[in-house]
Amino acid sequence: MNSSLTPEQQQLFQSLNLPLRGRSWPKYIAILAWVVIALLGLRLGFVATYYGAQVATSLIACIVFAYFGMIVVAYFMLVGHTTITHNGIKQEWIMKRELEWDDLKFAKFVPMFFSKRLICFTKRGRPIVFQGASQELQIAFAQIALAHRRPI
Repeated sequence: MNSSLTPEQQQLFQSLNLPLRGRSWPKYIAILAWVVIALLGLRLGFVATYYGAQVATSLIACIVFAYFGMIVVAYFMLVGHTTITHNGIKQEWIMKRELEWDDLKFAKFVPMFFSKRLICFTKRGRPIVFQGASQELQIAFAQIALAHRRPI
């Protein structure tokens, strides 16, 4: 465990039963994203066959690029996991999301409807957002936010 942690933080991490790993997004949300993408794909296919000759090539390229971007995001929503260890937090996502405890300045837990998030503000000033779908991760997020409250 990191020696620069306060006693309160050390006690928190002992109570969390680390390492902790869980889904980043609820499975039903990830499946819903794939359903929406499939419906959009069908609609785009219909529009392309009906109006394809009347649309500029650059616009078609932008739409196809955006559609494949949505596929990549939906893929990571389906397979992504968040892991909390004694070293920090990391999330399997499109780009590397990793935070060491030494770099954490303060954290805020945001319980949104579809996704529970832990917003971590680093000492470099750049916030990193982690999603957690499992109840264990959500509880850990709330406890981490309490232990790393914004200094007054």
